[in-house]
Order: sequence, then C-alpha cells, then structure tokens
Amino acid sequence: MNTPLSHAASQSAPPAPVAYRDRSGGLLAFGIVQIVVGGLASLGIPLILLGALLSRRVGVGTPPGSYMLPIVSYGFAAAVLITLGVGSIRARRWGRALTLILSWAWLFIGIMMTVFLTAVLPATFVTAFRKAGAVNPNTGAMPTGVLAVILTLIIVVFSIFLVVLPFALLLFYRKKDVEETVKHKDPVERWTDRCPLPVLAASLLFAWACPYYLMMSFTTPLIPFFGRYLTGLPGAIGCLLFAALDAYLAYSLFHLKLPGWWLALAALTVRTVSAVVTYARGDLLQAYSRMGWKDAQLQMMSENPMFRSHLILWWSVGFLVAFLGYMLWIKRYFHLPTNPVAGPVPSAT
Repeated sequence: MNTPLSHAASQSAPPAPVAYRDRSGGLLAFGIVQIVVGGLASLGIPLILLGALLSRRVGVGTPPGSYMLPIVSYGFAAAVLITLGVGSIRARRWGRALTLILSWAWLFIGIMMTVFLTAVLPATFVTAFRKAGAVNPNTGAMPTGVLAVILTLIIVVFSIFLVVLPFALLLFYRKKDVEETVKHKDPVERWTDRCPLPVLAASLLFAWACPYYLMMSFTTPLIPFFGRYLTGLPGAIGCLLFAALDAYLAYSLFHLKLPGWWLALAALTVRTVSAVVTYARGDLLQAYSRMGWKDAQLQMMSENPMFRSHLILWWSVGFLVAFLGYMLWIKRYFHLPTNPVAGPVPSAT
C-alpha cells in the first residue's frame, strides 16, 4: 500500500542514469586524427610561400596580397582542427558539437570538390603536358595509360581527405554514446549548447566570412556586382559592408532572431543573383588586371581549362544556392515571440 510519504519520495527521486557505452577511447583516437590533419594543413603555408618565390623568379608572380588569403585559410584550418582535436581528447561538449558541424560542411564541400576535380583534372593535365611538349620537344608525350593512373591516384588521395575522412568523423561523433560520454565528462553547459546545431552551423559560417571579407578589403578587393567586378576602393567598401552584414547575421542567428533569418535569406538571394549575372557577363581577367596582376600570369590563367570553363565560378554559385536552401530548411528553429495576454489594468485606488 502506497502512503502519501512514499508517493512524494518517489516523485522527488532523481531519474535513473542513462546507460551508455563510454567512448573516451574513440574521442582520443579521432582527436589525434584531427590534430594530425591540422598539422598537414599547416604545411600548406610554406608550400604557398615557396610557390610565390618560384613564380617571382620566373617573372609570373602575382601581387603579394593575393597570397594572404590562402595562407590565412590554411592557418585557420590548421588551428581549428588542432583545437577540435584537443577538445575531443578532453571530451568537451563544444569539441563534439563543432566537430559535427565541421564534418557536415567538410563532407558537403568535399563531395563537390571531388566531382569538380574529376571533371577538370584530365583537361588540365593534357593542356599542361601539351604545353610542356611545345616548349621542349624532347620531352615526348606521356602514354595515356600512365596519365590515367596518375589522375586516378590523385583523385583517390583527394577523396580520402575530402570525403572518407569527414564521413568517418561524422559517423563517430553523431553516435548517442559519444554524446552521452561528453555530457558525463563535461557536465557544464557550454556556449554550443545554447543554439541548435543546424543554426549554429549557419551562424559560424557567417562569423567566418566576416574576417575573410575584412582581409579581402585590403589584400584582394574583388566583389561581383550585377554584371561587373568591383575592384579598388569600390571593391574594398563592398568587402567592408559584407563583413559588417555577416557579423550582424552571425549574432542574430545565434540568438535565434527571426528578423536576422529573414535578412540572411534576402542577402543570400541578392548575392546569388548578383554572382550569376556577373559570372555570365563580367570579365574576370580584366578585374585581375586592374588589381595589378602581370600579363604573364593572366595569360597562364586564360589557358587553364579550369579558369576558361568558369567551373570554379559556377561551383561557388552552386554553393550559394545550396546554402540558400539550407537557410530555408533551418527556418523551423525560428519562432515569433509570443506576447503574454494582457490582464486587467490595475486601478489607481
């Protein structure tokens, strides 16, 4: 027979702990993997500097500012991967959350890049070897079978880093056992817990774009604007405006502000339309020429099949369209604030 006292005790008893398999070993292993990949990413910095030095020696160097963005990008990627690796090893909530976001973005971009490389690498290699044969006839043509093997190996290596690795990270970190492990070892609420992960991903993307546009404003000011490319002072002003807008959108989305979502949707729509019109009508080589690129470098770009086909430009449009669809999908997390029902006005007496 249940007494009121026993009933109250049962009501106040804490819930039973959730049974889960401890994944600390996996967090350690995948954390080390991320640190190693971050170290490999950092190797891109000296390679870019070496390429810049060699290109200047042969007289086809580009303006120094054009090297800043890739150098900072490799440094940022290395810092993020190493930091998330440490967070995984220490079983931090933010480490798991941010690794999940990174894995999804990495996998999506990796698939697009693998398809892109598969489409353009054969033509690029054929053009390069044809040009090398024209310069030195003694070189001889490379057998088709050897070229096919080289291309296959390159695509396989890129696929491992661009598709297989982020897919493995995604499969592991999305497990319920991993989530429970980090909650148990890191019971304190973290800033990544205050926003749904899909919205946090969009917020972080806008937050990343802010310093990117700030750097572009004084290194390579170039903005597509409805049929033409803005360079120089107009391009720098456009970059600064984009940086300010993206900073506001990152803040608004993180705090689940519905007006911020609407503004982000409108801004992405305008950017997509502007990019499509500009890529179809604008002259990118002329824009690079206005930024100080030498004729030899422009000639090399014009002969590159990847540049001549505008695949890189249209790849960026595809990303904008996909991100626009993603913003429409996360609308479910934004709600209008509900106003409380007004009560009777108290009397003055």
